[in-house]
Amino acid sequence: MGRLLFLSFIVGGITGGFIVIYGLLTKFLSYLLFLGDPFETIPKLPFWYVYAVPIISILIVNYLIQKNEVVREYGVREIADAIDKNKLSFKIKDLLLKIFASSLSIASGFAIGNEGPSAAIGAMIADKVHEFMKLPKHLLKVSLSIGASSGIAAIFVSPVTGIMFAIENLAYEFVRDFGGYLILGGVIAFSIAFHFLEPLIFNYSMGKFVEYRYIIVTFLFIPVITFFVFFYLYLKDRVLYLLGLRIFERFLPFRNYILAIIGGFVIGTILIISPYAAFSGHEVVKILINNSNYFPLWMIFAIIVLRIVATSVSIYANAVGGIFVALMSIGAFVGYGFGEIVNLYFPFEIEPFYFAAIGAGVFMGVNMKLPLTAVVLALEMTYDYNVIIPTGICVVVVSYLASLKFELHKLHLKVKK
Repeated sequence: MGRLLFLSFIVGGITGGFIVIYGLLTKFLSYLLFLGDPFETIPKLPFWYVYAVPIISILIVNYLIQKNEVVREYGVREIADAIDKNKLSFKIKDLLLKIFASSLSIASGFAIGNEGPSAAIGAMIADKVHEFMKLPKHLLKVSLSIGASSGIAAIFVSPVTGIMFAIENLAYEFVRDFGGYLILGGVIAFSIAFHFLEPLIFNYSMGKFVEYRYIIVTFLFIPVITFFVFFYLYLKDRVLYLLGLRIFERFLPFRNYILAIIGGFVIGTILIISPYAAFSGHEVVKILINNSNYFPLWMIFAIIVLRIVATSVSIYANAVGGIFVALMSIGAFVGYGFGEIVNLYFPFEIEPFYFAAIGAGVFMGVNMKLPLTAVVLALEMTYDYNVIIPTGICVVVVSYLASLKFELHKLHLKVKK
């Protein structure tokens, strides 16, 4: 086990460094493409330029994918299975291309997160270190789990969330014997990223003091967040699935490029309407949970719909990235809008940013089937029982309600027999 200990140190350190490069490159490209802070410059740029950025960027990404299939976004489980079965081999060039393709996708406005590539980067690095150290093949998935948790811990600047993510995705059978190595890799990667990247921090935390009005209002929030979960899943399943697989069958050789152009045009339109409805969502989550910007109620719900469309379109346009943060951003807007409505029409006085934090965790946890990660995320992001307890209640109840209509692990509608 000494070699696994050494592997944890090495993978955590290398992954932390790569994630810092990835995060800073994404921000640099965003400022380069939109000639400054996109939230400030986009309203001042010509329409044609705003359309050109996402369209040209996603065409470049799809070209890279055509030349090298490894650049395409993969879930952590798919990466683990592919390597374990020797169906996919990763090279340094593949890693660098994936980082560039994902950074370009997010920087040009596509509504995807950076956690998927971060987990993939960690998994790739772990695979290479595992191979270099000539560890037994039966420990490969342990190594990949260490890499994945390190990547998530670094990009979220949040070690416990990264560890829980890896456990829920890969490592059930490894928790007892190998959980310590996940912790070691995660905290080392986190400690490196902490000095360069910015974590999501809830500035209004009341710690262990419980305001029961938030728990009571949570039961009003459950049908609201459930509705938007259904809306997201239904739109993704019934509209974009058909668009991606049936309408363009006759154009199969050019299908990816056609979908890329459509996706780029849609993202360009969304950027013009509101930049807050595009990009990964990390910035808007930070804004909402800390109440640092004002959004009229009509704009909140317009952005919710636009972000749902943007996230779905980004996936089908082959933007390289995950949906963890993108889903959090949708939930944060739902929660914030709900809080505003409660203050206007119900005999409760609550702070909307509390429900922005609750909604962010719940929407992600339900759609990605990661309930424990949702609760841990709420804990590590806010350290506030008024967020942690409602998140735990909501994610369980809403997951159950959604599972009655959808197969969440496949994200499509159940078919009645």
